[in-house]
Amino acid sequence: MQSPTALQLRQFRAQLTKFVEFSDEQWDLIASLLYLKSIKKKELFVSGDKVCNEVGFILQGSLRFFFVKDGIELSNYFCFQNELMSSYRSFLKRTPSIISIDAMEDSQLICFTYDSLQQLLADERTSFAMEHFGRMIAEYLICCYEERVFSFLTQTPEERYKRLIDEQPHFLNRIPQHYLANYLGVTAVSLSRIRKRIHESRSKQKLAS
Repeated sequence: MQSPTALQLRQFRAQLTKFVEFSDEQWDLIASLLYLKSIKKKELFVSGDKVCNEVGFILQGSLRFFFVKDGIELSNYFCFQNELMSSYRSFLKRTPSIISIDAMEDSQLICFTYDSLQQLLADERTSFAMEHFGRMIAEYLICCYEERVFSFLTQTPEERYKRLIDEQPHFLNRIPQHYLANYLGVTAVSLSRIRKRIHESRSKQKLAS
């Protein structure tokens, strides 16, 4: 397996400091267990019937979380650069994943395995920091899940789309429209109508101002 470059490791470490600070000694131990993984567009990171053995940090590219119902793929989440991603339930519980994850474009990740995590948790030099890191990741995922559920219960598809425009406009053109439509819970035709209404509304606001 290919090891990350020093620059890639700095990129990864900088993002992890949002959750926990690692000493240089701890980081050297962690870095020794990391490896690069390249995923081609439409290639699976994990299949919905397999146990997920990896957590990945996206150096470049984008990935889609989806499940299949009645033979139809339904997208329910997207991840981009500088984000950690995995089928966490499967990874932690060692059970088959209930979701699949594939690449929306050619992607490169820094990864570590379940066995590597257990090795770090068993090492007294890194055990406390890794336990803290795991707790912070769990809290982050819970918040993401609550926001997702809240938006579906309280917002219309149009309101959810406006939120994406306001919060993540630079990512929208990288998500295929049929994926974005089923993420919002609408058909592709309905999404086109939503986009048209929002564009017309905002154009009028600009003219008025």
